[in-house]
Amino acid sequence: MCVVCDIQGRGGRRGFLRQAGAAALGAVWAASLPGVAAASGGPTTSVTSNEALARLKLGNIRYLKNPEVCAMQLAQQRGQTSKGQTPWATIVSCADSRVTPELLFGGVGIGELFVARNAGNMVDTATMGTIEYGASALGIPLIVVLGHQKCGAVAAACEVVEKGTKFPSYIAPMVEAIVPAARAVVNKPGDFVENVIRESAVRTARKIATDSPIVADLVAKKKVQVIAARYDLQEGRVDFFG
Repeated sequence: MCVVCDIQGRGGRRGFLRQAGAAALGAVWAASLPGVAAASGGPTTSVTSNEALARLKLGNIRYLKNPEVCAMQLAQQRGQTSKGQTPWATIVSCADSRVTPELLFGGVGIGELFVARNAGNMVDTATMGTIEYGASALGIPLIVVLGHQKCGAVAAACEVVEKGTKFPSYIAPMVEAIVPAARAVVNKPGDFVENVIRESAVRTARKIATDSPIVADLVAKKKVQVIAARYDLQEGRVDFFG
């Protein structure tokens, strides 16, 4: 059975009750950030950060063993989620076309993942605001910074450090954001690009957890967990760390 069907199988009355129970939590978020929370349009998830992480890990195992998506369920999911969303994990992912969180985590259904994608899976103002909105208004308990094998943006940052390469236009500042991670591990043993992929993901996760006052407060209260991860393009496996 594919994960989408399994998710649907866990729905029905139990899913409705879980959403109804989450409404109380949503009220708490609304009290702290009324303007933002009002825009979420409904209750938040009741899934904990540890449960969310377990779901991602299980979904990736299913993706490795028997990747499939039940297209016949998409219309039903679209109808259900049109009334509101209760995502349970935020994924900050690279824009690389081979890295699709909804698929590599086992065919996750519509309305379950809150995804922000850009080259190099970094956090600028817009991305940080997206993360904060997800954590505060939607009550998302888990934030994952997902790096990946053979990341072009990371390779470019490595070129800057090793060769002094200059990139044009808006690509330059995009790559520059990764350069500190590259400089930090340039002399370490192992593959330079691979080391930077992991270092950058860890640094970005740390930045989210500390630079954002909203996320930092939720982390301190153990309502949100921020972790780093790496996706292997060839094997399809996601490793969580940091």
